[in-house]
Amino acid sequence: MIHSPCVAKCGLNDDDICMGCYRTIDEIVGWSAGDDGFKTQVWEKLALRKTELAKGEFSESNSISRQKWLEAEARIALNER
Repeated sequence: MIHSPCVAKCGLNDDDICMGCYRTIDEIVGWSAGDDGFKTQVWEKLALRKTELAKGEFSESNSISRQKWLEAEARIALNER
């Protein structure tokens, strides 16, 4: 079992990346249904993503809205077809 990178400090930047765990909204929404391959790929991206985001100025983070969550669920459902 691969544990979630969530640190319970959720807030999305303008690119829909959580400034707590550095996952995209799609990665967050898809986490529970993702297989170990998906989860490993996400974990492999986090350190680089964190470094890249640290080079620029962080945009104001926003909480994850229900609307963004539903949009991500819809995208994931389409990709699973």
